[in-house]
Amino acid sequence: MSPTSTEILATVLFAVAVLHTFSVKRFAHWAHRYPSGSIPENLLHFLAETEVVFGLWGAALFLGIAALKGSMHEAVEYVEGLNFTEPKFVFVIMVVAATRPVVRLAEALISGVARLLPFRESVAFYLAALSFGPLLGSFITEPAAMTLLAILLKRRYFDRDISRRLAYATLGLLFVNVSIGGTLTHFAAPPVLMVATKWQWGTGYMLEQFGWKAAVSCLLSTILVVTTFRKELNALETVASRQEPVPAWLTTIHLVFLALVVFFAHHADVFFGVFMVFLGLTTATREYQDNLKFREGLLVGFFLAGLVTLGSLQAYWLKPLIQSLSGAALYFGATGLTAITDNAALTYLGSLVDGISTDLKYALVAGAVTGGGLTVIANAPNPAGAGILQSAKVFGTEGISPLGLFLGALPPTVIAIVFFWFLH
Repeated sequence: MSPTSTEILATVLFAVAVLHTFSVKRFAHWAHRYPSGSIPENLLHFLAETEVVFGLWGAALFLGIAALKGSMHEAVEYVEGLNFTEPKFVFVIMVVAATRPVVRLAEALISGVARLLPFRESVAFYLAALSFGPLLGSFITEPAAMTLLAILLKRRYFDRDISRRLAYATLGLLFVNVSIGGTLTHFAAPPVLMVATKWQWGTGYMLEQFGWKAAVSCLLSTILVVTTFRKELNALETVASRQEPVPAWLTTIHLVFLALVVFFAHHADVFFGVFMVFLGLTTATREYQDNLKFREGLLVGFFLAGLVTLGSLQAYWLKPLIQSLSGAALYFGATGLTAITDNAALTYLGSLVDGISTDLKYALVAGAVTGGGLTVIANAPNPAGAGILQSAKVFGTEGISPLGLFLGALPPTVIAIVFFWFLH
């Protein structure tokens, strides 16, 4: 069946959005040619924000559908027929997870693991944060784990005098480990969540087929980076903690709200109600709170909503492609495709293929999570991490380089490939 004019337009705009994602650094560079505060400078800085890319081109698709159909009603009907639960969930979980009580608890847990390691604090915390931390994503969800780790790593490493090589190696390691670290359970990683119910994958299956590989891969990848940059990490001074303590009762309440949001992850109206009550709590306890990360959360939600808007019309070429591949071809094809399209969208399309074998199901999901760290758009939590780390001084005024991220993510991706495919 030939694609419709709407599908062709969506694919063209999707390709433009991908190119735009890889060109954000160029927009930031052009912005500096204009006077500070001028309209051209502000516009170019806006276009240089990675998180606005897919939302912007998703809006262009909305207008394009209206023009093609000659009716705004058709465009509205298309958007209203989409499922935006995931972008809403990521926005809410990111704001809740980034509150001071939750961040402090995560830091205490990671510090406790770090104290068991026979290394200097700067090395031990790095090792614990990037090997143990991503596995927390299997329980509090990957977007929450990404948010917590990005906040901690920014303060302890990215905002300090580390080299660009270490910064991009850490960024790539973070993205890859979070992508695979959420696979110990069946409800935390977006690409697993898309297929778990239909394919009847429970936590037991995930631990057996994915979990142990993810844990060992995260550890070995982190050890590789620590070994490569051991002198630089050892030279960093310990970050002194002079923060006011957070009452245990408040941390407990925050964890209850976090658990409720995760429990109702498929019910946007319910978890938004929980979120409204949570905002009341943070207002009443403002002396123990930092500024809520609304801007970062909204930008990430906008990014993912744009990805849903554009990605939902790619099934006409993605689904036949998935059907035509088998075994290793599907695994490595999924790993590569994930770099240019969200891995949850990829596994969702795979779940629509009838009669897919158990081995092909594994190959599709394993490939999707393996490639989840190669680009900002490869995995839903990546924009959350990029949004927090983008302003780190080590990246300069032009922000995160897509090429730098890709090169930094390659070594841990190769290690993940060894465990998820060659040792399968």
